[in-house]
Amino acid sequence: MSADDNAPPTADARPPNARVGLGERIGAGVASSACLAVLGAAAWTSPDPEGHGTHTQLGLPPCPWAQAFDWPCATCGMTTAVSHAAHGRIVQSFLTQPAGALGAILLAALFWGLLHVAATGSRLGRMYGSMVTPRVTGWGVAVLLAAWAYKAAVWQAG
Repeated sequence: MSADDNAPPTADARPPNARVGLGERIGAGVASSACLAVLGAAAWTSPDPEGHGTHTQLGLPPCPWAQAFDWPCATCGMTTAVSHAAHGRIVQSFLTQPAGALGAILLAALFWGLLHVAATGSRLGRMYGSMVTPRVTGWGVAVLLAAWAYKAAVWQAG
């Protein structure tokens, strides 16, 4: 008996090339469909020329923060940026709201990755989950705050 025989089992003792189960494949399919629905809604909308307000085309009310303070909220322009990206205007998407443009690109990548997991049973989906760490979350918050500062500067410029 070796020391390895007494080692606790790992969380996933399956071989690295093993496929995920049916439940995970269905979950990936549902999540992939949700990503596609968001991208489809973005493609259905027309980006607002002011750089914000596209969300009202989806039946949502105007932003109360912007109305109350005449200042953009942290997510101001996100829907417009995603709409630009869904229409293939990536540069305009970044100019509208950089965090929204990055979000659209990540959403599209997530759609294709999750679709791959659903169709093939690939373990790629587990990689997505392992990428959500405190450091990655911190960088995401930093990008959102920097994009908010950018949007505020553009808002003030006119």
